[in-house]
Amino acid sequence: MKNNKEKIKINEIEIEQINESHKSVISTFKSYEKELVDFLVEDALDNQKKQMSTTYLWFLKSKRELVAYVTVLSDAISLQGELKEHFRQQGILYKSLPALKIGRLCVSDEYLGRSTGTLMIEFTMVLAQRISKEIGLRFITTDAKRNPDPRKDSVHFYKKFGFEILRQREKGTLPMYKDLIKE
Repeated sequence: MKNNKEKIKINEIEIEQINESHKSVISTFKSYEKELVDFLVEDALDNQKKQMSTTYLWFLKSKRELVAYVTVLSDAISLQGELKEHFRQQGILYKSLPALKIGRLCVSDEYLGRSTGTLMIEFTMVLAQRISKEIGLRFITTDAKRNPDPRKDSVHFYKKFGFEILRQREKGTLPMYKDLIKE
């Protein structure tokens, strides 16, 4: 089933860091991913206050409607196997390298398939590039959620943006990374 809804453009979006004034609007957010809604409603603001993560809310300007959110935090990739060898050959001998992690990324059900997720990945890549000019930052990481429905499987979504599988897991999420300096 092809989604014929119009794609959302970045100039139609207003991005705000979550704060106390958003409590009523986040309680109306709807997604088939109950766990991601629960995080937004119950934990996102508290985690931000404790400086564990930062959540960016995405509003459609025309309706002042919450359409998505992305939560980011610091991370590191432990270098093992082929990845460790790849960096050794470049003269990088560390055991781990710094990363910006996409901890949560969720688009409301009503706005799925309208390029909002793509814009959020692009936003995160720009954020990572900006941060990397201030501190050491080499990767973007995420734990991609698997879903038997290919339209809801985030592994394929992240692969479209050049994310690679860090290590295979039988169950649960799949750790993925994107090198910000890909030769």
